[in-house]
Amino acid sequence: MIAKAARVAAWLLVFGAAFLTLGPQRMRPATGIDHDLEHGLAFALVGLAFGLGYARHRIALVLAAVAGIGLMEILQQWVPGRHANVRDFVVNALGACAGIAAAALLDKFRRRKAGG
Repeated sequence: MIAKAARVAAWLLVFGAAFLTLGPQRMRPATGIDHDLEHGLAFALVGLAFGLGYARHRIALVLAAVAGIGLMEILQQWVPGRHANVRDFVVNALGACAGIAAAALLDKFRRRKAGG
């Protein structure tokens, strides 16, 4: 049940992230949080949801996350008012990978608790 809910959440979050990344700058909410922290946390949440939803495919998730984040960053070159930035790519990719790793740790602790 958790995996199904995480899958739905993951896809909603990734579409939201894509919209906020590729949409008009004026549509992006202002949180007041440091830019890098905001991006890292947002993509960590996406990674966590995918990691919980697709537990058997975490290596593929890491590869897909890095590739997808790179593609979104490159596509920003053609969005008026947006720009591609290597720093944003690195922060976003690290956030997504951290979220996927957190999902793996949560699963490990759940299995350990269930077994003992």
